[in-house]
This record gives sequence, structure tokens and C-alpha cells, in this order.
Amino acid sequence: MDISVVIPLRDEEESLPELADWISRVMKAHNFSYEIIFIDDGSTDNSWRVIEELRSRDANIKGIKFQRNYGKSAGLNEGFRAAGGDVVITMDADLQDNPDEIPELRRLILEDGFDLVSGWKKKRYDNTLTKNIPSKFYNATTRWMSGIKLHDFNCGLKAYRRNVAKSIEVYGEMHRYTPVLAKWSGYKKIGEKVVTHQARKYGKSKFGISRFINGPLDLASIMFVGKYGKRPMHFFGLLGSLFFLLGIGLSVYLIIKKIIDPASTLTDKPGFYIALTTTIIGVQLFLSGFIGELISRNAPGRNSYLIEKKTGF
Repeated sequence: MDISVVIPLRDEEESLPELADWISRVMKAHNFSYEIIFIDDGSTDNSWRVIEELRSRDANIKGIKFQRNYGKSAGLNEGFRAAGGDVVITMDADLQDNPDEIPELRRLILEDGFDLVSGWKKKRYDNTLTKNIPSKFYNATTRWMSGIKLHDFNCGLKAYRRNVAKSIEVYGEMHRYTPVLAKWSGYKKIGEKVVTHQARKYGKSKFGISRFINGPLDLASIMFVGKYGKRPMHFFGLLGSLFFLLGIGLSVYLIIKKIIDPASTLTDKPGFYIALTTTIIGVQLFLSGFIGELISRNAPGRNSYLIEKKTGF
């Protein structure tokens, strides 16, 4: 199969028929073999009924239904698991992503050799105050932390080489950071394409103010796991050693001071409590790293690394 189109959705019954027809026209015009995988993320409207009707008319359409709302990341993760195409395209169901971009995205993957290509909605139709300004801030932060030079990490329109989609696990709110997940999985050729952004035609956005809290937390989590997931002692052990040495050093200073001036008391000085606290924190951090190492060393698949086998010269 040439292309799998993965579309997570929630309460998008009005846009689904138009979106499915649009994708099918593009695929047939370029003679692609394809599948469209709709993932219904606990919709409360008639979205699933619409998917069933579309499936009855077109065998290329498939559906996955969640019993409740799990979030976009869960939808993408299940879609990636089910996808069978050489190239996996993701897009939103609200008609703000343009299916006419699919052929060029596929070409960038197969001909230009990219592992992942992310869309860049250079011209947007969203509210500037609530979407554009926070988006620019988070994109700049993610570029700085990850080293991936993309303008729009959160664009729903992306193309993945099949082995990339199968290698990453998307959970929490990490659908925003699939390029970062791909990089930490060993895929370094990540590109970008300016794509057309269209005004929302039906319904309203499903993302509220919580994304401003969950997004940065998930980014911090993914950066930590990507860098220290297999060697937690390097992080916790270093911090623990620094705190412990600071506490011990301050304790030695206080002891020497007490020897020089026996009349002075230690327990009424702030330094005593600072030394005690930093020593305890240092021991706790070191033990956290030690326990983390034990968990990491005994975790299933701890030695599973990305291996690309090539034969011939």
C-alpha cells in the first residue's frame, strides 16, 4: 500500500464526508493505493455512524472507535499501529488541513529521503491572541530544547516513513512533539513544508486552555526521557552528588567553627539547617538515580535499539 491517512477525530460528523471524498479524489488522481483510518476519540455526536456509512461505500475507509475520550495522542498511536502504507500521513478532521498536499509530502519522504516531514501553516486563520502568540512561543522553546529546526511542531498535517510511525509511541499530550520522538528514536532527517491552512468550516476547536499547561510539561518529560531514559544515574546521581558535597562541606565548616569557638552554638544558625537539608536531598537524589538504574536495566526491551540493516554496496 502506498499511503495510510490517519485521522483522529472527536465530534466532527459534519466534516467527515467532505474530507473522505476529498482525500479519495486526490488518491485516485495520482493512482495511489491507500487507506483512510478514522479514529473516533469518544465522540458524542454521530461521527461513528458517519464513519460506518462511509466504510459501507468505500472499502479503503477504516475506523477505530474508543469507548471514551482518550485524547489525540492515543488516537495517533492506535492509527500508527494499524497503518499499513509505506508513507503514513496524519491530518486533522476539521478540514483545516488540505489533502492536496499529500502527493508532495509523499514525494519528500520517498524521493528526497526524509524520515518525517512536518507541515508549516505559515499563514493561519486562527485567533491571534489565543493561538498564534502561544504557538510561536512554544515552537521557539521546542526548537531551542530539541535542536529540531521546525516552525510549527503542532501542525496536524505530517508525513512519516512507515518505520518511523511504527517506532514511536505517542501518549499523554505528545502528539505535539512527534518530531522530537522521532529524533530520539534515531531518525534525524526531519523536514518541513509550507502547507495551506484553511479556516474551520464546521464545529469548534476541541483544545482548551489546558494545552498551555500540559504542552510544556510533556516537552520537559520527553526531553528528559530521551536523554536520560537509559541512564538516569547520570542525571540524579550528578545532582545528588552536588547537593551531598555541598551539605558535607558546610557541615565541616560548621564543625571547624565550633572547634575554634566552643562557646558558639550550631543549632541556632541557618547554616546548620541548610547543611542538614542539602545532605538529605543529596542522598535522596542519589538513591533515586540508583533505583532508576535498576528499573532501567530490568525493563523489557531495554536493549532494543534502532538498527537499519543494509546489504550491498
